[in-house]
Amino acid sequence: MPNLIDSVKNFFAQKEPLSPGMYTYQTPPDEEIQYRLHLRIENDGTGILVINASTILHLNQTAVEYAYHLIQHSDTESVIDEIAKRYKIDHEHIRQDYELFTDRILTLIETPNLDPVTYLDIERQEPYSGEISAPYRLDCAITYEVSDESHREHAPLYRVDRELTTEEWTTIFDIAFDHGIPHLLFTGGEPTMREDLPELILKAEEIGLVTGLVTDGLRIEDDAYRSKLLMNGLDHIMIIFDPENPTEWEVLGKVLEEDIHTTVHLTLRKGVDLHPYMQRMAEMGTQAISLSEADIDLTKELQDLRDFAAVLQLDLVWDMPVPYSQNNPVSLELEKGPEEHAPEGAGRAWLYIEPDGDVLPAQGMYDQVFGNILSDPWDKIWENHL
Repeated sequence: MPNLIDSVKNFFAQKEPLSPGMYTYQTPPDEEIQYRLHLRIENDGTGILVINASTILHLNQTAVEYAYHLIQHSDTESVIDEIAKRYKIDHEHIRQDYELFTDRILTLIETPNLDPVTYLDIERQEPYSGEISAPYRLDCAITYEVSDESHREHAPLYRVDRELTTEEWTTIFDIAFDHGIPHLLFTGGEPTMREDLPELILKAEEIGLVTGLVTDGLRIEDDAYRSKLLMNGLDHIMIIFDPENPTEWEVLGKVLEEDIHTTVHLTLRKGVDLHPYMQRMAEMGTQAISLSEADIDLTKELQDLRDFAAVLQLDLVWDMPVPYSQNNPVSLELEKGPEEHAPEGAGRAWLYIEPDGDVLPAQGMYDQVFGNILSDPWDKIWENHL
């Protein structure tokens, strides 16, 4: 079997790239297999393809050509004829390459644990390499209020004198879509403290954006509230987990019964062995785990837990912000030296929006404000990130 699109690479490289922009597809409700695709084409013809809010493929120009037609749900024969005419390539060769590409993308949709680099067998851009027109995600701190009063002193309430309204957040969602940002992550504070969170999720769903929620999990224990979030289009959840609290285990059990990708965040503290808790989570059906250390001298122990997560076949999520507490992992990293230890994608793969609309590279990086997303032009904000 020939290497996918390898034989037509030179032809594509000589052609003008497709028009930049955001292209989306979601299967109709009656389809047996449900999935969502977001394709952002950059100015140079490269792009990203987001599959089911969890897998991001960084595609070069050749792969984007086929992904575009896949996400447009184009008729196969029309695609083959169009590409053959455009690039003066044999119809049968195009058919073989396009169908192989489509089959492999659909296999990734149905089997999310496959390694896309190995399985796709195509050249693709590495994350954070090359120029991009916008981040891949906005972390939206919709409030700095917390549900646990013991955390209140650590929440940066002093930074904002008001919270944006529902309408203002909706405007931000439109800005995100217009500039090709496919993913919103609701965080805080505790985002469920905002009564309009279900409405905000629905607004983002209607626009066509992927949404995630980072929460302490207390409010989503309520069946009716949890169901409303899911029905309104929430795509994934990360629970900030206290394994010594029996209520947290009840919440986790309920969430794992739902059809939604779930990540559990654990904070490593001195004198606490997290191995049995992780074992129990894996046995319950937890899909992914996020880890941070409460003290900066627990790095070795943290690495051991990461290795144990691999043994348990738990996906390791490293790039989502934890709501503010005394164990805020981003702040802990910054204590080690922000230039060397800030998360690799901060200010590039993702941006952080405070409750008043100010834009930061990431949670806790207060000394760099790129502007306000409602009062400053997007081009100025993105230029400032450079």
